[in-house]
Amino acid sequence: MTQANPQLPDSFLAVPLTHRALHDVADGRPENSRAAIRAAIAHGYGIEIDVQLSGDGAAMVFHDYHLERLTEVQGAVQLHSTAALKSINLRGGDEGIPDLPEVLELVAGRVPLLIELKDQDGAMGPNVGALERATATAIKGYGGDVAVMSFNPHSTALMRELCPDIPRGLTTSAFTPKDWPFGEDVCARLREIPDYDRVGASFISHEAADLDRPRVAELKAQGARVCCWTIRSPEQEAEARKVADNITFERYLAALDA
Repeated sequence: MTQANPQLPDSFLAVPLTHRALHDVADGRPENSRAAIRAAIAHGYGIEIDVQLSGDGAAMVFHDYHLERLTEVQGAVQLHSTAALKSINLRGGDEGIPDLPEVLELVAGRVPLLIELKDQDGAMGPNVGALERATATAIKGYGGDVAVMSFNPHSTALMRELCPDIPRGLTTSAFTPKDWPFGEDVCARLREIPDYDRVGASFISHEAADLDRPRVAELKAQGARVCCWTIRSPEQEAEARKVADNITFERYLAALDA
């Protein structure tokens, strides 16, 4: 019988998670790149990646909705085919944008892999589906430890339907209105994490600066695993671990025996 609420495997709590893989453009490892993924595996870290949708319906391992911050090309990811995106080099590296099946083959279960589905609705609303289906298709039959999450609860809810045996969570935040492209009413709702039970989540990945939120403590007391983003120093890590079960980190090498 299908488990209604699959739990996050212990592997996701045993080692720190690299934010967008172990990226460092000074060393030729852009974020979410194959090089950054290889480096994370070599160090024995877990990996957090992001996926966006290509114009022909593939899950591409890329953080931004638009290309210009991370490549020399402008415009939305969705305006380009999978083949075209694979040919667009990431700034600071010599590789194009990978798709999710390629990354799954590269990781091959050697370390835990956390996949964040980026919001495609634009306002954390119900206009989701294509990216979720592409992600579910890619991870079907994957033999390693993998989990999915999204800021958009509609996305996580759909992943519950598409791949009910894969652990799922919510990426959560203080949702300060100045930092988000939608109104205070949406921010006010999301910051209280009201959808946790509805989407069948077993974990959250919460904004590190907001870990003292009472709702985070409430969820943890109810059995939720709490990860956090994004830690950038040992000092921040020590503070976050007073609440969080694990961290997502960048810009330093987190201890593996934390």
